[in-house]
Parts: sequence; structure tokens; C-alpha cells
Amino acid sequence: MQNGFCSKGGSYDKLGIDLSHYQKIIPKIKMALSHCRKIGIPVFYTQAVREASGIDLFTRRHRIVPKKREERIKKIPICVRGTWDSEIIAGLKPSKEDHVVIKRRDSAFQDTELDLWLRSLHVDTIIFCGADTSVCVDNSVRDAFNHGYDVVVLSDAVASMHPNFHNATLETIKEWYGLVMNTRELMRNAQAC
Repeated sequence: MQNGFCSKGGSYDKLGIDLSHYQKIIPKIKMALSHCRKIGIPVFYTQAVREASGIDLFTRRHRIVPKKREERIKKIPICVRGTWDSEIIAGLKPSKEDHVVIKRRDSAFQDTELDLWLRSLHVDTIIFCGADTSVCVDNSVRDAFNHGYDVVVLSDAVASMHPNFHNATLETIKEWYGLVMNTRELMRNAQAC
């Protein structure tokens, strides 16, 4: 939930992507964050960053990059480190107790310290919210499951620019990876740590 993906004037907005799907989940994420903090569930943010030099871009490594992704990489750089674009949106800023994981790929687990941090806190279940359901959330959910974590995805606190992809991803998660529930269900069922 960074300016580049969710805010007017951010990269996605400049690329002509409809931000409404991302903006409508902000209140639900706020509710989930508030509840988790209140009952002592540790909160982790992921922050996607790219280097201004382009050294970490897919186009430097892959010979085959899907056209849509390549256009987004080359046309308007998204979430370049140190820019407003890469910052977490104002309404969802982390608290001083929260943890921020910098990531460069779709999964929050790939080449990050997330697994180490979660294990050091004896976390066994991860509750996911954010953007994009069918890309970053999906990749992170699959990696979490394959690392041995139980998975919960908040259906009304995740979004995709493609509603069909969003729905298909939630169905896949339900079938193969974990629980899918809405924020109110989480608030009814989550217990204090």
C-alpha cells in the first residue's frame, strides 16, 4: 500500500491504472491493523523498492518479460527507493512497533529477512492484506505456505487491478493454501497473543 500503487500522482496513476480497487480497501486494512495491534499480533509491512539505476529490474535478468510488466518497468519507474512514490501511504503508516520489510520481487519472502523475523517471534500464522491480490499477495501466500506457515487472506482488504484475477486468486488460495475471510470475521475470530 504505497503511493506508487494507491495514490493520485503515483506511478500507477500516471500509467492510467484505475486506483479505485486499491483505495477502497484502505478502511478495511486500517480496521485489521487496529485490531491486530490491540490484541498483540505483530504487524509487518512490505515495501517494494526499485533502484534508480535499474540494476534490480527484471529486464536486466530476464530475456522474456511479459509486455505489460515491461511497459510498467520502462515507461514509468515504480517505487524507486527514497521517492514519495515508494513511501507507504499516509493513512497506513507503520507504528514504531511495526516491522518494515524491504522487498524487490513479488514475494515478501524472496531475498528478505521476513522468514527470520517471523521465526524469531514464533509466528505460525500470517494474515495477509494489501495489493496486488494476484501478484504480490499471491506470491507471498504461496511462499508462506511452502515455508510452513498457516495462511489467512482478508478478502475485503486485498485488491487487484483486475477483479477477475482477484477472484480467481482468492479461490485458489481457499482451495490450496489457507483461509479466506473478511475483516469482520477476523475481528470475531482472532485471539490475543
